Amino acid sequence: MSTVFGALNRFISRLDSESPSQSSRDRSAYGFQVLRNKNLEIPIEPWYDFIVGINGRQVDNPDPNLFATEIRNCAGANVNLTLWNAKGSRSRNISLPVPTPSPTLGITLQWTPLSVTEDVWHVLDVIENSPADLAGLLPYGDYIVGTPEGNVHGEAGLGELVEDYLSRSLRLYVYNHEYAVTRLVTLTPSRNWGGSGALGCVLGFGALHRLPIPMTEPVAGPGETLFETARVSNEEHRPSSTQPESNSPSIYPPPSSAPQSPDMLVPASMASPPRPSATLPTAAGLPKGAMRKPRNAAASNMAFDEYFREGEQKSKEEDFAPSSKNAAPPPPPPKSAKSVPPQAKSPEPTAEPQNEEKEE
Repeated sequence: MSTVFGALNRFISRLDSESPSQSSRDRSAYGFQVLRNKNLEIPIEPWYDFIVGINGRQVDNPDPNLFATEIRNCAGANVNLTLWNAKGSRSRNISLPVPTPSPTLGITLQWTPLSVTEDVWHVLDVIENSPADLAGLLPYGDYIVGTPEGNVHGEAGLGELVEDYLSRSLRLYVYNHEYAVTRLVTLTPSRNWGGSGALGCVLGFGALHRLPIPMTEPVAGPGETLFETARVSNEEHRPSSTQPESNSPSIYPPPSSAPQSPDMLVPASMASPPRPSATLPTAAGLPKGAMRKPRNAAASNMAFDEYFREGEQKSKEEDFAPSSKNAAPPPPPPKSAKSVPPQAKSPEPTAEPQNEEKEE
């Protein structure tokens, strides 16, 4: 038992020693952040997209001239870019054509660490008639991603900026997750609005309040596997209940020959049984004796009536019920002389014995 706990402690200590290095690598990652996009035909989103690779190679040099040279070398062809997006922290690859006369993409870039996208404040609640409410901030859907007044870093960075702009107009870039739009909001922080705080809203910061994946992402289609699961090696194989046994006859045609995953059931590929023929067989197509005469419906009805009549008769006999035909009413009870009950007589008073005094 001590050996098991020792191995577990060593494993946990190894994970703890690797966590800071992994975090430092993530925070030290850099890329060209897209600040402006003049070409609306290019599917690149300013501020949220970072160019981290070009033509299959990672961008690790902050020199913009090398990047521009690589773009010019692809004039008349396509350039492959690897983009990292702050919404959901996902990467994607796109291919863009580079025009020959002017081999540029029409975007403005800046060498920036990817960790700047972690400085996001999630609006969790907005108090009524507060500066945040008057500015139009929406709870749960709004994220404060920056400000044109300068760079804001760390959890306390926004609070320090608000303190510097008390009773003055403060501009904030706010991203709305539900509508996937970024707008510029102007508000005036104040301590005299009638509530607590200078903004009058509750903000969340940290890993649980990063920018989520946009709601406009396509949903999973029919037949797609959402979760990949592996079968355990010692698990016995159970036949499907929907498939008939090989020995039993089947009325269904064989399944389609298209290759399908054994763990996936696509309703569109299921074969349906053949429909029965709408035409009725004739007497000529049937063997001898197959055509039978129709049964007499009146005879079957009479049998049922006889059966119910017999049951009704038995029920009446058990309940001593008189028959409805030729049944005389029961005779009345015999008349007898009215006997008058004797009247109760009150007892006569008896004389109490008197004690006579005798003189002696």
